[in-house]
Order: sequence, then C-alpha cells, then structure tokens
Amino acid sequence: MKVQPVNSKSLLRKFIHFPYQFYQNSQHWIAPLKMDQKNIFNPDKNSMLKHCHYQLMLLIKDDRSIGRIAVYVNRVANDYWGENIGFFGHYECVDDQTAANELLQAAQLWLQQRGMEKMRGPWNLVTQDIGFICDGFEMAPTILSSYNPEYYNSQVIKFGMSKVKDLLVYHCDTGAGYRMPDRFLKWTDKIARRYRVTVRSINLKKMVEEAQLIVRLTNASIGDNWGYYPVDESEAEQMANDLKMIIHPELVLIAEIAGQPIGYVITLPDVNEILKTMNGRLFPFGIIKLWRGIKKLNRYRIWAMGLLKPYQNKGISVLLFRRLQEALAGRDVYVEANWVLEDNMLMNNALRQLKFEQRKRYRICLLYTSPSPRDRTRSRMPSSA
Repeated sequence: MKVQPVNSKSLLRKFIHFPYQFYQNSQHWIAPLKMDQKNIFNPDKNSMLKHCHYQLMLLIKDDRSIGRIAVYVNRVANDYWGENIGFFGHYECVDDQTAANELLQAAQLWLQQRGMEKMRGPWNLVTQDIGFICDGFEMAPTILSSYNPEYYNSQVIKFGMSKVKDLLVYHCDTGAGYRMPDRFLKWTDKIARRYRVTVRSINLKKMVEEAQLIVRLTNASIGDNWGYYPVDESEAEQMANDLKMIIHPELVLIAEIAGQPIGYVITLPDVNEILKTMNGRLFPFGIIKLWRGIKKLNRYRIWAMGLLKPYQNKGISVLLFRRLQEALAGRDVYVEANWVLEDNMLMNNALRQLKFEQRKRYRICLLYTSPSPRDRTRSRMPSSA
C-alpha cells in the first residue's frame, strides 16, 4: 500500500475516474459530469486553483487504486483569516482504517512541510462543496452537493481529527402539503411597504454584470461568516458561464430599495435528477436529455443567499422566500435549502419558523498538524478554526 502523488495525465485520469468505479453499486451516489470533474482540476477552468498550492494523491494497493485525496493551501483564505490552515478534500477511500490513515497522514505531512498548523476538511476545490454527510445518508445529493459513505466520519475521527462545525440542510415539499404559514404572507406585505423593497429576476442578457453584482453583495453580506473569504469579482465570469445553461431566471432574485441592490437568492433546478441517468457523460445523448429535461424538473436547491448587513434581521430574507414560492406556484415542488452553519441562529430560526424541516447534516473536522499540549487543549475548546 503506497500513496502516489498525481504527477502525470494518466494518474490524473485515474484520480478523476476513481469515484465512478468506487460508487458503481451505490444506491444514492449520482455520477457528476466527467467533463465538469476534469474542469475542477484544470487551473484554466477553475479560478480557485489560481490562488491555491495543491497536490492530488492516489492510494495504490496491488496496482489498484483504493483511495484518493486532494490537499492544498488557499493563500487568499489564509491571508483573510490571518491563520495557517491547510485543507483536504475530494476524499474517497475503501472501508479500511489503515488505508484511511495512509491518505490522511500523507495530507498532514504535506501541510506540515508547508508550515500549516491545522488541517481542515473535507473542503473540496468547489464553491460550497464542503463537509461529510453525517446524517441523511438515505437521501441522494442535490445539485452541487456531495455524497459519502457513513464510515468516512469514523475514519477521520479515528485518525485523530475532531468536529469543528456542522452544516444543516433544510427542505420543504409542496407535494407533501407544505405551504408558507399565512402569518408570513401578511407580514411580508408590510415589510415590502415599510422598506419599499422590490424584487426582480436576474437579467440573462447581462449575466456577467449580474454575477459581479452577486459577488459584491456576497462579500459585503457574509464576509464575517465562519469559513468564508472574499471572492474576487474576476471569478464572476466563470460563475456566469457555469450556471447559465441550467439557470431559471425567475428563480434568481435580486432585492432592491430605490433601485439599489441589497440582497439576492439563487435557486437552481436539481439537474442531478437528470444526471443520474447519464453515467457522467454529456455526449452524445446526455446533452439532449439535459436540454429536454431541465424545464420539467420539480426539484430545486436554494444554493446561495445574501443580504447586506443594514437590512438583516428585518424580515427581508423571508420576503425573498415568499417571492421564490410565488415563482414556483402552481405545481408540486421539492426545495432543499443549502447548508446553514449550525450556530447561525438567525437563519436557522427563520427556516424553522417558515416550517422547513431539517433534512441532512454535514460535518467538517479539524486536526492540529503539529500537536503540542497547548494545541490539544485548544482542540477540546470551541474554536474559530
């Protein structure tokens, strides 16, 4: 058993293709498009790689891949947080603690050699794709979210990592009888009048400009959130290109006051419902399935939401939820709300009052890469890591 750094095109192909073999008998894993997976590890396609120093690794036994891991240092994040944190992600491993230890130890050593004091993960090289599922394994992943076996959680804990943060996922299903509580309908009418809030759909003809606007709103509204670091506006064009094919403009909403944007919500159709029939292939027939099926979907994921700080805790986020419900009115739909930090009481309470139900829980873990008595004491205490 040995850890092999990915340093050739052939090894990169093995790294990318490993999950398709590993999960081939899984009931819930959905094969992402192979083209998209290749783009994740291409610096010309994934702008995140431009400010990361990273290494991909495979675990080989008897000339066969039995695991993989990505390990990296994000310079922009560390500069913003003022810390030396390294990350691991894109983790897959057979149900063997020795194999898991080999991968995680290789990642730990790589980070130690680069002066990192902590290892946090899983934290993939994809926006918001973080954490292992630790509750909700019976449910298939929605668009832009991951799936993992239950034993991954015990593998990282047995290696010596500890929980640092949980992420909660909520959902509602109008087909199962969900309706927004009546009191919020009257209340949001008052909110709209009081603050003179208007809500509009995104303009697809100005997609890059709209993406730049959303980046600015995001940086200003959630810059203090745990785990967030500012996104450069130069990345907006990539975001626009990535989402333009699947986006429903009536489900990407911008809140404004006197013509000035103050917040947004992005809701995406769950194309995983289509991808699960495509085995990761877009061509030759996958593109037709995607094009024909995307407008028929009745499953969605609220992928991102932001509201400028002066307008938070004023009910405007609930107004955005109401406008989203109105855009989806007239048919039975399932909506999953993207993960919320477990200690973000404002958003958790809002979703619960709206009668959303918790659906899943993701967990992020932490390891001090150079343990000392002081570090071990700190690892048992609440941390901002």
